[in-house]
Amino acid sequence: QVQLVESGGGLVQTGGSLRLSCAASGRTFSRYAVGWFRQAPGKEREFVAAISWSVPTTSNADSVKGRFTISRDNAKNTVYLQMSSLKPEDTAVYYCAADLGQPGRVLVTAASYAYWGQGTQVTVSS
Repeated sequence: QVQLVESGGGLVQTGGSLRLSCAASGRTFSRYAVGWFRQAPGKEREFVAAISWSVPTTSNADSVKGRFTISRDNAKNTVYLQMSSLKPEDTAVYYCAADLGQPGRVLVTAASYAYWGQGTQVTVSS
């Protein structure tokens, strides 16, 4: 099993940046695929970005391409989501998720993940 804790959310102005962190417990975290999802009030949870293990492969939703970057530091058991050029429509609770995956394969659907963090709020003011 793995436990996930997100941090780094907050209030930022349009055009600003934030870096979210997803810290994981468990010695085998380096073998987990990890994804970031977000959920705005009244909307369904949506995919944001994902990263595989072993062969570093990433995937971003079209809405965040060129603005968000996912990365991982297996030595620190942490996955990051660097968010730049933030827009009010990026306002949401951001969740990280993890699951065992095949090397080099990203998981882009929420149903693919068994383990979830509690979420961190990101608010972008206009």
